[in-house]
Amino acid sequence: MNEPYKNVHPYMVECATEAARVARGVTAAQLSGPTHCPPWDVRALVNHWVLYTSHGLEHRALRRQLPDELTTRDFTADSDWARAYADQLDRAVAAWDDPAVWEGEVDLGMAKMPAAELAPMIVKEMAVHGWDVATATGQRFRISDGAARLVLDVVDTHGDLYRQYDGFADPVDVPDDVSVFDRALAHSGRDPRLSQA
Repeated sequence: MNEPYKNVHPYMVECATEAARVARGVTAAQLSGPTHCPPWDVRALVNHWVLYTSHGLEHRALRRQLPDELTTRDFTADSDWARAYADQLDRAVAAWDDPAVWEGEVDLGMAKMPAAELAPMIVKEMAVHGWDVATATGQRFRISDGAARLVLDVVDTHGDLYRQYDGFADPVDVPDDVSVFDRALAHSGRDPRLSQA
């Protein structure tokens, strides 16, 4: 069996389920609130999260470019956006539920990337931005240590690239005994203690 499919797809399912749960916990009143990701408010953060982790995830599997209509949409303008996000996550995860999709490359527009390398990066986006949204709205984002190890591996492998595009800040110092997910967050420039405040 295709190893990346077998090793990563279950964590894609897990992180998508948790992302959908956190989305349902965001209230309309919180959308205009601040986040620890300046200059984004919760609405801007949610729109980025929804676009790339559900629509983007499906379009990458189908080898299609994201249309302008999606990249400029305010998903939160729909009062039922969290349900729509959950439904779109289901479609995206289903699109990757085929070992053949993990073969070959995905055209990102300016570059191409192996599908088996891109998929874990989007799972990382689900989890890290899911934590961002959860933290900004008084929730917790919880994943298994297995999923967290995947996220940590992506963060450590591609951290310099993300920092070039201001996706990550400098790593945050944390004690040796923190959880795997907290270590992944810290390596991405996020302070995991924010979720405990």
